[in-house]
Amino acid sequence: MHGARPVMLVTFDVPVDSNAAEFAVDAAIESGQPLIVVNVVEMPIRPMTSSWGTEVVVTEDVDSSLRMPAELARDFAVAVERIRLVSPRPLRALLELVGERRPGLLVVGPDRGRMGRRRLARAEKRIRREAPCLVWTADGLVLE
Repeated sequence: MHGARPVMLVTFDVPVDSNAAEFAVDAAIESGQPLIVVNVVEMPIRPMTSSWGTEVVVTEDVDSSLRMPAELARDFAVAVERIRLVSPRPLRALLELVGERRPGLLVVGPDRGRMGRRRLARAEKRIRREAPCLVWTADGLVLE
């Protein structure tokens, strides 16, 4: 897949909004590009770093909301990759992943009722400013 620009669907350790999931899957199917489903989990640095990452607990509602778009995309023969991105600096880690994977479209899709309004607004603002691709949020597609 030389030159492939995948579609990336992102949430922040809350269930994915169904409209965002649908938009991401449709975009991947229509463009013939892979779908990368990412759950970004904030994990503060603690003195005992030998257990770092083992404390991450994914709730069934989050896992299910991530599994559904992945399975739907696979049903349409779309290559799918699921990533759990654990970091003390989740936005920085996400933007680094975006830089590495170079998606053509980044769908920011956390369930807005389950994520703090200010936290989400700050995250979306930074992502729109720094992501080197098209960004979709519940407010619509941003061409920056």
